[in-house]
Amino acid sequence: MGNPTATTATASPTAARYAGTRVNRVEDPRLLTGQGTYVDDVSRPGMLHACFVRSPFARARVVGIDTSAALELEGVHAVFVAADLNPDIHEQWYAITGRDSPDTPRPALAQDEVRFVGDPVALVIADNRYVAEDAIELVDVEYDPLPPVAHYVDAQGSTELVHGEYPNNVAGRLDSGPAERVDEVCASAALVLEETIYQQAYAPVPMETRGIVVEWSGGELTIWAASQSPHELRAFAGRLLGLPEHRIRVIMRDAGGGFGQKVLALREDMCLLLAARKVPAPVKWIEDRRENLMAANSARHEHGAMRFAFDGDGTILAAQIDHVQDVGAYPTPWPVGTAVAVCLMFPGPYRIPVAAWSTTSVFSNTLGRSAYRGPWQYESVAREVLLDEAARRLGIDPVELRRRNFLARADLPYVNPCGMPYDHMSPREVFEKALEHFDYDAFRREQAQARAQGRHIGIGTCSYVEPTTSAMGFYATEGATVRVEPSGTVNVYLAGGSTGNSLETTAVQITADTLGVDIRDVNTIQGDTAITPFGGGTGGSRSGSMIVGAVGVTAGELRERIIAIAAHRLEAAAEDIELADGRASVRGTPSIGLSLGEIANLAYFEPGSLPPGVQPGLEASGRYSAQAPMLWANATHVCTVEVDTTTGVVTFLRYLVSEDCGPRINPSVVEGQIDGGTVQGIGGALYEHLAYDEDANPVATTFIDYLLPTIAEVPLIEHVHVETPGPGPGGYKGVGEGGAIGAPPAVINAVADALAPFGVSVTRLPLSPAAIVALLDEASVRQGTAG
Repeated sequence: MGNPTATTATASPTAARYAGTRVNRVEDPRLLTGQGTYVDDVSRPGMLHACFVRSPFARARVVGIDTSAALELEGVHAVFVAADLNPDIHEQWYAITGRDSPDTPRPALAQDEVRFVGDPVALVIADNRYVAEDAIELVDVEYDPLPPVAHYVDAQGSTELVHGEYPNNVAGRLDSGPAERVDEVCASAALVLEETIYQQAYAPVPMETRGIVVEWSGGELTIWAASQSPHELRAFAGRLLGLPEHRIRVIMRDAGGGFGQKVLALREDMCLLLAARKVPAPVKWIEDRRENLMAANSARHEHGAMRFAFDGDGTILAAQIDHVQDVGAYPTPWPVGTAVAVCLMFPGPYRIPVAAWSTTSVFSNTLGRSAYRGPWQYESVAREVLLDEAARRLGIDPVELRRRNFLARADLPYVNPCGMPYDHMSPREVFEKALEHFDYDAFRREQAQARAQGRHIGIGTCSYVEPTTSAMGFYATEGATVRVEPSGTVNVYLAGGSTGNSLETTAVQITADTLGVDIRDVNTIQGDTAITPFGGGTGGSRSGSMIVGAVGVTAGELRERIIAIAAHRLEAAAEDIELADGRASVRGTPSIGLSLGEIANLAYFEPGSLPPGVQPGLEASGRYSAQAPMLWANATHVCTVEVDTTTGVVTFLRYLVSEDCGPRINPSVVEGQIDGGTVQGIGGALYEHLAYDEDANPVATTFIDYLLPTIAEVPLIEHVHVETPGPGPGGYKGVGEGGAIGAPPAVINAVADALAPFGVSVTRLPLSPAAIVALLDEASVRQGTAG
C-alpha cells in the first residue's frame, strides 16, 4: 500500500549509516526479474510427482481401498495407504510445544476413519502430476458414511465424536479459576455488558501454496521446502523417521508468503517424508489452490462469551471471557496452549483491576486449526467491539471511554490481571498520536453533516498490545555466522525462513553498519541447514530483534579482530582505528589505512603477520540469547468507512496505523509489514470466510467462493510511528503480526458506528454485504415491533 503520510514521534537512537533508513530490499532484483527459486522451480534428475486421494466425506469409516487400477496405469510408480506409511512413524512432536505436550492425534494418512472433507487417504507417486491426477481417480475407496460433527458450537453436546478418546469433543480446556471476584464487582457496577461475538473461519492463503521435494540418496535425505523454520523441519523429519540430523538437509530458498501456515510440517509433508525411502527417485508435491483452501489449515473460528463491568463514568472495573475455539479434526500443534494467549491478552492496553477467563478447544469434522498471523487476534476483536458497544450504552464517545482507561508509558511496568508483564511501550501515547494525526473531532463534525444528507459514515478504532520476540523454548536464541571473504566481501549466514518479510535486507543493513562496510559488499545466505546456524525461523514477530542480536554478537566479535589486525599493521592503538566504507583508518589521518580486502588477505594468507593472540581468517560464529521474556509492541488502528444501506457495500474513506515497534531498522520494511497484515485483517472483517454447509462440506475452495480483498477495495494506509525502545538489541521490537490483529476490530467498529442510528449491533463475522443488509433488516423489525 502507499504511504501518503508517515511521521515519526521520536528519533531513532541508532546513528548508523544504514539502520533506520529506507534501503531498497536486496531480495527484489531477483524476485522481480523472475530469478527467484521457489519449491516448484526445483527439478531433480528422474524426479517423480505426488498427488493425494482425498476424502469426499466429512466423516466416514474406510471400509477398503483398492489401488490395483491406479497401479496398472502407465507412469504410476506407487500408491501408498495408511498401512504403508503410518507404521514407520518413530516420533511426532514439534519443538514449539515440546515432546511432552498433550498433543492431539495426527496420522500421516487417514486410517480406519476419515474426519474431514479433504482428509488424505492415499498417496500416488507417478512420472508427472498429470498421470498422478489421473491415477487418483482410479483409486477405489469404499466408505461407510457417518454423521459428522459439523459445527463446533454444538460439538460438546453431540452424541457423535470426532475422536473417540476425547469425550464431548473437547481437545482441552484451561481457565484462571473461579470468577467470584468478577461476580462481586458486577453485582454493584453501574453497567454490566454481556455479549457473545462469533468470528468466522478464514485462512492464511499465501501466494505460494505448500510444496516439498524430498530426495533419499546415499543414506541421506535432502528436503526442499517453503518452510518458515528449516531447522525445525529438519529436526521434525529426524524425529519422524528415526534418522540422525546429520543425515538430513533442508534447503529453503524463496517463499511466496507463509503467515504461519509454513511454520510446522503438516500431514502431507509427513507423507512425503515417509514415502521418500520407498521410491527410487526424488518426489515433488505441489499443492493446488483447492487443496490449500480445503486441507492446509484454518484459523480464527471461535467465539467468546464476555462481560465487562463499568462504573457510571465509564471506568472499567472487571472483565471476563469464556473463549471457545474450533480446532477442526487435526489441529497443529496442540491447540490449547496457543488458545490461552487469547485470554491472557484480553485486557489489552487498559487498566482492568479484576479479570477471569477460560478457553475450550473443540473438535469438529472440518479442516484442522493451525497458526495464522497474530493467532491470538480474537482477544482484540472481542474487547474492542465490546468497548464501542459499552460507550454507546453509557452515552460516551468510544474514544473518550478508552481515554479513561488507557495505560500510558508512565504506568509501566504493569502486570495485567491475567498475569502478563507489560513494559517498554506507550499505548496511550500511540492512541493520542493516531487521533491527532487523523483529526478525530473533524471527522465527527463531517459525520453529523453526512447523516443529515442521508449518508452513513463511521469511524472505528482498535488499540492492542502484542508480545513479540518470545524467549521461550527454541525461540530463545538465534545464531549467525559472518565471514569476510578473502576478496573483502562479507557473507552472513542465518537460519532463514524469510517468507517475504525482508529478512535478507535487515541482515545486510545491520551487518554493514556493524562492520563499517558498504551495503553492496554484504550478502546473506539463509535457509540451508547444512551451512547455517540453528535457529527458530520466523514466528511470533521475532526475526528483526533476534537477527540484530545474532549479527551484533557475531559481527561485533569479527569487528574487534579486524581492528586488532589493522592497528597492528598501521602501528596505531586499537581505539584509534575507525571502520567506515570498507576501510580501516587511523582517526585524524584517514589517508592512512587498509581496505577490508587487504586486511582479509593478511588474515587468510599471511597468518604470521597477525598480532599475537589473533587467530587467522575473518570468520566468526555466535549466538544471541533473548534478554527479556518478550518485547512489547503496541498500535492503534483508525479507519473511516461509508456503508451503503441498500446494498450493504462498505467503502473505505481513510485508514491510519499508529505503531510502536521501537526503532525501525528499515521504515519501508516496517510499513510493508504493517500494510500486509492490515490488508489480511480487512479481508477477515469483510470478505474471507472458509465456510461449510450443514453436512460439513466446504463451500469455499476456489477464489470464486473464497473472497480476498483486491487493490480496488483496500485503502491507502497512513503511518504514524512512536518509538519506545525495548530491552532487546538496538531497542528493536517485532512488527510482523500486528496489522492482522488491529485491522478487524477497527473495521467492525467503523461499520457499527456508521450504522449506529439504526440500532445495529455486530456480533457475527464477516460483515459481507448480505450480512449488513440482514443486520439492517433485523434492526428495522425490532424498531417496528417496539413502535
